[in-house]
Amino acid sequence: MEMNIKPILGQAKKTPIVIAGPCSAETEEQVLATAHGLKDAGIDLFRAGIWKPRTRPGSFEGVGTEGLSWLKKVKEETGMKVTTEVANTQHVFEALKYGVDVVWLGARTTVNPFSVQEVADALKGVKIPVMIKNPINPDFKLWVGAIERIYKAGIENIAVIHRGFSYHGQTKYRNVPRWQIPIDLKRQFPNLEIICDNSHICGRRDTLFDVAQKAMDLDFDGIMTEVHPTPDDAWSDAKQQITPNQFIDLKDRLKQREASTDDIEFWEHMDHLRHEIDEIDEEIMNMMVKRMQLSDSIGQYKKRNNIAVLQPDRWNEILERAVAQGKAKDLSPQFVEALLKAVHQESINRQVAILENKKAQA
Repeated sequence: MEMNIKPILGQAKKTPIVIAGPCSAETEEQVLATAHGLKDAGIDLFRAGIWKPRTRPGSFEGVGTEGLSWLKKVKEETGMKVTTEVANTQHVFEALKYGVDVVWLGARTTVNPFSVQEVADALKGVKIPVMIKNPINPDFKLWVGAIERIYKAGIENIAVIHRGFSYHGQTKYRNVPRWQIPIDLKRQFPNLEIICDNSHICGRRDTLFDVAQKAMDLDFDGIMTEVHPTPDDAWSDAKQQITPNQFIDLKDRLKQREASTDDIEFWEHMDHLRHEIDEIDEEIMNMMVKRMQLSDSIGQYKKRNNIAVLQPDRWNEILERAVAQGKAKDLSPQFVEALLKAVHQESINRQVAILENKKAQA
């Protein structure tokens, strides 16, 4: 589906798009205090959650429509544009009634095509910019589908928000970033602006800057950060929020990278290095072919001897040895594991196909 996606703010910015504000609108005083603390910081959109989808009942689920009048006051008193999350028809209508400038779809909405379509239907005939967070799980097609549904409703000013993905197991992130997924999205939709929600990726204050800077290094188009006048007292997500002054310091320290350059010497050097990479990639592919041929031979031998494809002890041995070797050569365990797991899965697929006398599926 071809889409003529336009910038979320109407025209492309030369500086990063900056979105900041509290996770949740709690009280009028809290919202206005945050807004006045940010009004001179070059904020493009003041954010605040009015309706908060929570994992378990009993958690604070937002103040509801009352909070929209507080966002209206933010606009009147500071001149900042405001944005909030919507998840159903009523949310859309209420947000529009109170003059919300931009709406966004949360991760729990993006994961459900029925919910996305409900919001899309409510937006038909309305020219309001929409931001779409990635789904909770790393499902690329769901994210693309949400973009397509909103675009088909007549919305052209669309951006996406990368807030990381759920992960079962220990990790330093609240939601693992899986940077390759938004990178793939940018490759498919070059005009699509990508905002990094460093608050939800990190889940804690001390790593907010590092994640925001990585987003800038990857040529993301902006950041969305949760800001609260007294973060420790926040009614939701207290650990990941920072004060207005702390946010201003974070924003000022960010280094924006140039997307390209006209420097001929730079491109000549880059071409040389990229040529070397291409040659190495070809060598890797040739070695992978040889590895899979050996794996096929093992599969044939297992078939003749009626042996199961998966051998856990052997797999653990391979993985542990590779992680140790990678660490000694300055390769992260995460990279080595991801690489070996992909190779191992392909080997399993091919050996299963051999046992079942059919061609391995791509």
